[in-house]
Amino acid sequence: EQARLRQQVVEEDTEDWQTSPDFSGLERVGGVDLSFIKGDDVNACAQLVLYEDSQMVVFVDGNGLFHYREFGLACHLGVLSGLPCVGVAKNLLQVQGVYKSEEHQSQIAALKKGGDSFPLAAASGKVLGKALRSSDKSSKPVYVSVGHKISVDTAVRLTHSCCRYRVPEPIRQVRTHTHTGLNGYSIACPVKKQKI
Repeated sequence: EQARLRQQVVEEDTEDWQTSPDFSGLERVGGVDLSFIKGDDVNACAQLVLYEDSQMVVFVDGNGLFHYREFGLACHLGVLSGLPCVGVAKNLLQVQGVYKSEEHQSQIAALKKGGDSFPLAAASGKVLGKALRSSDKSSKPVYVSVGHKISVDTAVRLTHSCCRYRVPEPIRQVRTHTHTGLNGYSIACPVKKQKI
């Protein structure tokens, strides 16, 4: 199933707002989180907000193309929903020749300010995502990858624009609600228009 759906992933910008320096035209940014219940191997809680008839993008707490099969949760959600999606992971997935090596650690050390990034390239040379220092306050990067209908460079710019802290605000907010009792809250945050 993943291999079939992987063929439908669009790895480029498809929406007008994606080419605007301040994302003009983008009205909502949604967050999604999938939380597993400790000790329960069957059930999970997923949080997602979708607004009809508005330009939106969904941040997924997890990976997109930066995945074993180049088809993580952000790709799956994007292809099935038809929405632009961005995968943002807090931990490095060691996959396709990308490892937590000395070289990787030195690249992280070279990220001096919020917005600095470096590519995460597979052994084949294909860029699967980017490590991003999301804010000046955080020295640990997040790992940004294409989910669907967005380029990696736009995904990185958008992620940086939504970060007050290390994790983009839509993911940070939805995680707060899913991890506080798994009681069914969802959230979407309006995008602040700002030049990057």
